[in-house]
Amino acid sequence: MKGEADVTGYFFNPNIHPYTEWRARRETLASYARSIELPVMFDDDYLLEEFIRGVVNRESDRCSFCYAMRLGRTAEVAAREGFDSFSSTLLVSPYQKHDQIREIGEAVAAETGVSFHYRDFRPGYRGAVERSRELEMYRQKYCGCIYSEKERYCRKKNRGS
Repeated sequence: MKGEADVTGYFFNPNIHPYTEWRARRETLASYARSIELPVMFDDDYLLEEFIRGVVNRESDRCSFCYAMRLGRTAEVAAREGFDSFSSTLLVSPYQKHDQIREIGEAVAAETGVSFHYRDFRPGYRGAVERSRELEMYRQKYCGCIYSEKERYCRKKNRGS
C-alpha cells in the first residue's frame, strides 16, 4: 500500500546528560517498542565526552554539531544495514531547528548514499504528548544536553540580568 513503510527504530543519543537521563530515555523507548512490536537497534555508545569536545567554545551552535553527530551515525548504520532511508524523531518537536536538521540530513545522505526522509511531523506533536501521558511514559524536560539542562534551571534567574 502506498505510504506505508517498514520502520526500524535506532537509539543513539551521545548528547544526553546526565547518564541517568540517558538511561531513562532508553528504557522508555525499549518498553514502548516492545509494546507495539517495533524493532529498535540500540547503540549503547555513550559518547558524552565526544559531544562536549565538539561543542566547547561553540556552545551557541551546539545543536548543529549534535544533529550532525546523531544523523551521521544514523545514516552510517542505515547504509551498513541496507536501509533505503533514514529520518529522525527530532522532526516531531516544535522546539528543534527543522531547517538545520533537513540541511544536515541531506548532506549526510549525499555522503552515505542513503536518502534522508524529511517530513514535518510537528502537527502530530500534541497528540503524541497526550498519548505518552495516557501511557504514563517518562517524559523528558529538556532536549538532553548539559547546556539545555542548565538553561532549564537558569532561564528564569538570568532573565533580569
